[in-house]
Amino acid sequence: MTETRMNGVRRFEEIRAAAVSEWESLKHSEKPYVMVGTATCGRAAGALDTLEAIGQTIARLGIDVRLLQVGCMGHCYAEPLVIISKPDYPPICYAYVTSEIAGRLVEDFFVRDDPGLEFALGALEENDLIPTVHELPRFQHEFRLLLHNCGYIDPENINHYIANGGYSGLSRALRMSPEEIIEEIRRSGLRGRGGAGFPTGRKWELCRRAPGTPKYLVCNADEGDPGAFMDRALLESDPQSVIEGMGIAGYAIGTSQGYVYVRAEYPLAVKCVENAVRQAEELGLLGDDILGSGFSLGIEVVQGAGAFVCGESTALTYSIEGRRGMPRVRPPHSIESGLWGKPTVLNNVKTFATIPHIITKGAEWFAGIGTENSKGTAVFALAGRVLNPGLVEVPMGTTLRQIISTLGGGVPGNRQFKAVQIGGPSGGCLPESLLDTPVDFDSLVDAGAMMGSGGMVILDEDNCMVDTARYFLDFTQNESCGKCTMCRLGTKQMLDIIEDITRGKGKSTDLDLLIELAEGVKSGSLCGLGKTAPNPVLTTTRYFREEYEAHIIEKRCPGLVCKELIAYYIDPQKCDKSCEACIGSCSAEAIFTGKRRKKVIDQSKCIKCGVCVYACPPHLSAVVRISPAGSVPGEDPGKDDS
Repeated sequence: MTETRMNGVRRFEEIRAAAVSEWESLKHSEKPYVMVGTATCGRAAGALDTLEAIGQTIARLGIDVRLLQVGCMGHCYAEPLVIISKPDYPPICYAYVTSEIAGRLVEDFFVRDDPGLEFALGALEENDLIPTVHELPRFQHEFRLLLHNCGYIDPENINHYIANGGYSGLSRALRMSPEEIIEEIRRSGLRGRGGAGFPTGRKWELCRRAPGTPKYLVCNADEGDPGAFMDRALLESDPQSVIEGMGIAGYAIGTSQGYVYVRAEYPLAVKCVENAVRQAEELGLLGDDILGSGFSLGIEVVQGAGAFVCGESTALTYSIEGRRGMPRVRPPHSIESGLWGKPTVLNNVKTFATIPHIITKGAEWFAGIGTENSKGTAVFALAGRVLNPGLVEVPMGTTLRQIISTLGGGVPGNRQFKAVQIGGPSGGCLPESLLDTPVDFDSLVDAGAMMGSGGMVILDEDNCMVDTARYFLDFTQNESCGKCTMCRLGTKQMLDIIEDITRGKGKSTDLDLLIELAEGVKSGSLCGLGKTAPNPVLTTTRYFREEYEAHIIEKRCPGLVCKELIAYYIDPQKCDKSCEACIGSCSAEAIFTGKRRKKVIDQSKCIKCGVCVYACPPHLSAVVRISPAGSVPGEDPGKDDS
């Protein structure tokens, strides 16, 4: 090893020693600390108010307690989350800590020595055991590789990241040759986590060999799928892992300039990444002559243009260049002609965050996780009708049933599971019969869906699959850039047909025409948005054809969702004469009192908002939805004695 490289190693060891010292003083001193999860999910639940209340309580009591902000642990359903560590106690995670609870919790714990275990997350009631923050029940079913720091470190303090193994991968990579790094990534079997699943090592190798300089590196953080928030959580909770991965990739392909293209609707993520870049530069882990290696890499943060299509690689590169984000014909691919016509590697947030682990622990270690053709872990955002929405990370090959039922807690309220929409608007809806499908790139494609970036929306018996397909198709149709005819007009025609079906105007020929159009759009569109836009329609017509037929033939919505196919009525046998809750709740003034003091809904005035259902006292449940709309028993607005 040359003297220059030895100096670089010594410099990193000095940086790491200082970081470890700071981390140890936090974790293993006699001074207690409180951590509050203040990522976007926490803030939406009131975490900043909780943070302020804890700070005020600490100041009022005059106690010596360190208060820190951390990222998202993944238990988004339980926000605001607070971790408290005190000598003689293990670190305990508390759930639903509102600002009202926060002050009392801190005072009871630090002054009265009462840990307030009734607020602890993951309490096992049968034996009164309270798990520590690292032993929460869900974690035993996960493999937290990318999420291992999330919720436990301050994302704005680079020393916390370094003390937990951060930048060891970059330090090791700089002692390897670029070819050795690429070979390591190739042998690991890592495939891109943005959805397409292209082998990462192969992509880097092609770019390095491609003629033309300079080369460029781009991190795609333009996460636009409805219900997806994995990339946001990583950038807000552990941004340095992405920066380190980009550093290794930049050295491997031979570039000195990188870009992080972040969705503009993620202001906190933008702030965290910009701070991570600045701190890495200050320590010499980014910028000129990194760790004395002679390798330099600058990273610029670019905010997205607000269009879903800008997540497509060629549209994204156009957007960075300041042009309208529209896909172009390929080949040439970005690895040959990307930013400003130069060879460019573009990878997803999760792909870059995985790289340091492979370099540190080895290709064989990573290849031992997952399946034969899908290595490593997958991070999913659980949303919709699931008991515990949030983030989970599992080995590739884990079944949908394990993810939804074991990790997500299943469908709440004793409702019946109906489907899971996986892969965002580009994915598909899979029924209960396919819940044992392993989550990997190939198995999901065989089922008609795709891995996508990792969004997973759970649907239950109260969801209408036709309306679900309409929702995702409406999204992709609105987000179409309009460049190619099949996507621009094909998706519009499909949307018109499916909207007619949800309004009871469907014809017997619509299903075949809808499928024919979907196949045409899929084969004739230019980019991935158009090619995958029909997936929700194709999977719902494949697995839930009977629901389409109910809408078309019977003019009935089994899920009681499509407004034109449902009606609300009041069961006279259940209605309480003295109760007028439904009348008071109806903004359309469609509910009146008949001669016998029973409430009646005037169907000509009803706007079908459903507010009356929730206003009716639970012990009565007199207001109900029915389908089809044409048969409302016992209701005739023209009769006072209804």
